[in-house]
Amino acid sequence: MKAWVYGEYGGVDVLKLDTKVSVPEVKEDQVLIKVVAAALNPVDFKRRQGKFKNTDSPLPTVPGYDVAGVVVKVGSQVKEFKEGDEVYGDIHGKALEGPKQSGSIAEYTAVEEKLLALKPKNLSSQLSTSLFIDK
Repeated sequence: MKAWVYGEYGGVDVLKLDTKVSVPEVKEDQVLIKVVAAALNPVDFKRRQGKFKNTDSPLPTVPGYDVAGVVVKVGSQVKEFKEGDEVYGDIHGKALEGPKQSGSIAEYTAVEEKLLALKPKNLSSQLSTSLFIDK
């Protein structure tokens, strides 16, 4: 799959489009989402700059916290969602305490069920990710 990745800390120049990133594995309590919209936030820039090295995920890292998309696979313990559901959410449950290595700036991302909500039918995917931008 394609994803924006950084393999070292630094400025914007360390962020590269990688066309050979593995699709994330889905754990029992997760769903795999085909990303329709995603957002970068100030925390993504600070992570890329290495400001949270002590608690960050190992490099390389796909940035992105906010996501809207379509469920394409569900883990065995998932109860609230099924394939085809349109969802949105903030995929990092504890923000800076060991954030995920695979964020939302990719074609697919794996997310715990408890971090997502069904997207209201009258809300566009782009608008649903913008709900998280002004935290």
